[in-house]
Amino acid sequence: MIVEVLRQLQALRAKGCEVIVVDGGSQDQTKTLAVPLVDQILQCEKGRARQMNFGAQHAQSDLLLFLHADTCLPDGAVETILAGLSAAKRQWGRFDVEIVGEAWMLKVVASMMNWRSRLTGIATGDQALFMRRALFQQVGGFPQQALMEDVEITRRLKQVTPPLCLKQKVKTSGRRWMQRGVWRTIFLMWRLRLLYWLGVAPDELAKEYR
Repeated sequence: MIVEVLRQLQALRAKGCEVIVVDGGSQDQTKTLAVPLVDQILQCEKGRARQMNFGAQHAQSDLLLFLHADTCLPDGAVETILAGLSAAKRQWGRFDVEIVGEAWMLKVVASMMNWRSRLTGIATGDQALFMRRALFQQVGGFPQQALMEDVEITRRLKQVTPPLCLKQKVKTSGRRWMQRGVWRTIFLMWRLRLLYWLGVAPDELAKEYR
């Protein structure tokens, strides 16, 4: 999957965009396969928030985009982001999402995610978050917590400025939904989100998530 995503990003590299992979101690061939397809490959301790913050520290651009390894951008993504941020006078945002998989319910899940995000101003990492570096630094980057780091940073971001909600869709893998069962995963994610808002520690939520 990592190679498929990185190959798709080569057109962006050709336009001067910097592609960085942050490896959190993978035991497969991720680093070897990624080397010819990236500008930098970095190594740090495992943890999604830690890895994304580490990558941001080493990036050169004023605009940061955080892309999960199982998510693909739509065509013209960077141009769409830049034009949207300028037109709307926003500093951060996210894409709509499409969950790729055979189960019809995945389309419903994705629609609910997109609708909820527009309603609340909160987004998830599956939606390919992007933001200006200055704003990223202003909110302190991704919080160093075991789960819900994406929910927490977007909560902080929207306190500064509303998000740009792009209708173009990123495609993300529905593998975890299929493995755990779609309905079971829906109930789990809603339960974890509710517990988080009720103040349960992210470390405890991460145990249940795993």
